Amino acid sequence: MLGAVTAALLAAAVLVAGRGRLGHGRAVLRAGLRAAAQLAGVALVIAWLAGSLWTSALFVLVMFGVAVRTAGRRATAGPGWPWAALPIGAGVLPVLALLLATGLLPHRGIVLIPVAGILIGGAMTATSLAGRRALDELTTRRGEVEAALALGFEDRDARLEICRTAAATALVPPLDQTRTVGLVTLPGAFVGMLLGGAGPVQAGAVQLFVLVALLAVESVAVVAVLELVGRGRLAAAPRG
Repeated sequence: MLGAVTAALLAAAVLVAGRGRLGHGRAVLRAGLRAAAQLAGVALVIAWLAGSLWTSALFVLVMFGVAVRTAGRRATAGPGWPWAALPIGAGVLPVLALLLATGLLPHRGIVLIPVAGILIGGAMTATSLAGRRALDELTTRRGEVEAALALGFEDRDARLEICRTAAATALVPPLDQTRTVGLVTLPGAFVGMLLGGAGPVQAGAVQLFVLVALLAVESVAVVAVLELVGRGRLAAAPRG
C-alpha cells in the first residue's frame, strides 16, 4: 500500500510540474526514481556496514565526497568546485568530534551514519545555496564590486561587501524550520523516535539537539563559503 501511494504521489508531482510548465517534470520523475533506488541500496549497505565502526566511518567519507561534489557543482560550474570540501568539513567535523568525545553519540555505526548524514546534508545545502547566491550576486552587481575596488577596497573586502547579505539568506530555511518546529512541522527525528517507541519528551530533546546542531553546522558552512568567495577560491565559471 505504501509503495502504491508513493508512486501515485510521484505521478501527481510529475503531472503538476508538466501541466504547470515549470520545466521540471522529467527532473521530478528522475529524482523520485533515483531516490527510491538509492534508499533501497543504502538500506542494504547500512545493514551490512553498521556492524563495524570503521566501515561505517568509510561510508561517512563516501557521503562527504558526494556532498562536496553536489554542493560544489551546484554552487559553481567553475574549476574550483572541490573547495566545497572546506565549508562542509569545517561545519561537520567539529560537531561530530564533540559528540563522539562527550559520548553523546555512541560509537556505533547504526547511530553514526544517520547523524553524520543529517549534518553533512545540512552543510551541503548551506554550501550550495550560499555559494550560488554569493556568486550570482557578484555577477549581477559586478559594477559595484569594481566601484568598491576603485575606492580602495581590497579584492576580498569588495566582494564580501557585495555578496555577504545574499549568501546569508542560505540560513533562512534552517532558521524558519527551527522557529516553527512543533507549530508547523514535526521533523523526521521527532517522528521517527515516536514511531520507535520513545516518549514525547525524549523525542523532543533529540529533535532540539538535531536542529541546534544543524544551525551551528550551517552557520559555519556559510561563513566558510563567504571566505572562499571573497578570496576567489570559489568563483563563477569563466565565460567562453
